[in-house]
Amino acid sequence: MICLKFIQGVYLNSTLSFLMDLLLFMGLPWLIWVGVRKKLPLAVVPILVGMAISGLHLPIKSLGLPSPLGNTLGLIGVILLAFTAGLEMRHSPEGTSHGGGRPMPALRPLRIGFSALFALGLPFIAATLFSYHHFLNVPAWVPEHGKSWLAAMAIGLCIAVSALPVLVGLVQEFAPAHKVYGYIALTVALLDDVVLWLGLGAIQIAANIHGGPGFGHEQLMATYCLATLFIFSLVTNRHSHNVPGWLAWLVALVYLFGGAWASERLGVHELIGAYFAGALLPPHWMKKIHIERVGKAGLVLLAPLFFGHSGLNVNGSVLGWSSLGAAMLLLLISVVTKVGAAVLIPPVGGLSWRERFGVGSLLQCKGLMEIVAATLLHAQGLLSEYAYAALVTLAVISTTITAPIFRAILPLKRLQGGDAGTGGAVDSLTAVG
Repeated sequence: MICLKFIQGVYLNSTLSFLMDLLLFMGLPWLIWVGVRKKLPLAVVPILVGMAISGLHLPIKSLGLPSPLGNTLGLIGVILLAFTAGLEMRHSPEGTSHGGGRPMPALRPLRIGFSALFALGLPFIAATLFSYHHFLNVPAWVPEHGKSWLAAMAIGLCIAVSALPVLVGLVQEFAPAHKVYGYIALTVALLDDVVLWLGLGAIQIAANIHGGPGFGHEQLMATYCLATLFIFSLVTNRHSHNVPGWLAWLVALVYLFGGAWASERLGVHELIGAYFAGALLPPHWMKKIHIERVGKAGLVLLAPLFFGHSGLNVNGSVLGWSSLGAAMLLLLISVVTKVGAAVLIPPVGGLSWRERFGVGSLLQCKGLMEIVAATLLHAQGLLSEYAYAALVTLAVISTTITAPIFRAILPLKRLQGGDAGTGGAVDSLTAVG
């Protein structure tokens, strides 16, 4: 009888904790978003709620928050986001036609690749050097692993991020006159995203060289799993084109869980495996999967828990003017280098200076991918509490200012020759985040 009451009490407490998790990081952010008339990106509001709770030192841990179930569902949400980002790598999003606006310039792979490399490398190098010679000289910024180039590169990688999921959402709803610029930015962000996940994996592997899981039976099975997924992708890409929808969904789930499990066994976070599993899935199979619906389901229904908890994980004692100042300094480095890269080496020819600045303003958006990257690197011990707080703050500010900056640089009235139509394109960022 006593055991039964104990079990019922534990179940009741865990259920209440989960319900409070939902209210705090899904219900409250939605009310705030509606209250500010959707001027803020919906996806960053849970982060702000979490940071506010942490900064006010509210004793929510005594209430069992964050709840274990909330942590699990939030992780599943960002794994879905990573998987769909990988899917987008081999699938041009629908809704990227550009009728009624500027004619689409010719896309030359070599030029786009060089521009993407420059747009990623310039902020990465600048932020890495600045972090190593400035921030990491401050004791509070030194992570568990100590001052090292690896820790500086962790900050540099976060600064070099471009928000692929945000740009995909933007392009899907862009007004015709803006659509071409979103598509140009998307081609660059796609390549940058690949390098981001490769870089995250490389840094995690480098950090685990002396303390990783080693290479045993499980690691051998994980390698075999990845090789099987790769070979299956090659074979089906050549010989299988007419597949039923249910089979495509089943194979997608196998890829998702197989990739996530294999990367975790190899000492790399599940998100990285999920991303590359999505990139491996054959393109004609993806046509049977509603990528946008999967991504939005992860973003709206599950991921807010992850991002709310990420804000909650920011040490409240380090939040203040110093962390805000550091975030603004890193934001300045990010904006100058990202926009400067697009202006100096544009991904396509024939763009005016104003159009180059417009494309660069889209590329500087950090979105949610920087928060994912910073959370992984913070958990790895490569980012200090101060660095993590500054990077999360930077991601929120960068995402919030992207739409107004883009709108100011390339106003629709100017592009449409005085047409007063505004479209819902740029404002869709406030919903996508």
